[in-house]
Amino acid sequence: MIEIKEGALFISDAHDNASRDGFYHFLQDIQHHKIKTTQLFLMGDMFDLLVGQVTHTVKHYRKTINLINTLSKEIEIIYFEGNHDFNLQKMFPSVTIIPIQKQPLLCHFQNQTISLCHGDLYEDENYLRYTKIIRNPIPLSLLNLIDQTFGNFISKNILLKQQQKSICKKQPFFYTYIKQKLQKYDIGVSKIDFVCEGHHHQNEEFVFDTLRYKNFSSFACDKSYYQISFTDKIIFKELNKR
Repeated sequence: MIEIKEGALFISDAHDNASRDGFYHFLQDIQHHKIKTTQLFLMGDMFDLLVGQVTHTVKHYRKTINLINTLSKEIEIIYFEGNHDFNLQKMFPSVTIIPIQKQPLLCHFQNQTISLCHGDLYEDENYLRYTKIIRNPIPLSLLNLIDQTFGNFISKNILLKQQQKSICKKQPFFYTYIKQKLQKYDIGVSKIDFVCEGHHHQNEEFVFDTLRYKNFSSFACDKSYYQISFTDKIIFKELNKR
């Protein structure tokens, strides 16, 4: 079980692409000690499309991949795979990678238990089948072969569509959706105090009886990231890279 350190940073859903390079500059600020931390949680979808078996996506993000690997030799980095970035372990040998199969991950902080995940868990059966298919190395390797044969047409097209996609929208009835979703978590048995997710881009925090829930903002939308601390309760202080 991972012990969260005082002052650890959390960043989610940067959706890095050709027109959004704020994530790279955020990492540079850590490298140059303008942003200080000894522990960094990457909560998934840090890239618009980064898949271990798809060669063009790895090449496309090589500069940022190299910077993460450089930082991982200096600070502890925990990377939760999302639905846009997965099968990452070989790319990041010194980073603790949390694939979807190991999410949610229970962590300790100040004698409390925090459940962390990207946030695309506990969806309907169709989505769960889809997540298994897209992470399967056999069809991915075949897809990569086809992609390379045709000048990386498939991956380039996906990256372009993701770049044009509107991702900063408020979701109606989000409180109700989360309340229902939390019933699928193992709250009582695992004695969870706090559930934290990305994925939804909502920047909301709710209290359900004794359980607290935090949905991190999308860094792509408002350049927000969070620093954890504890006074009489756990606090995720929102910071801004603008």
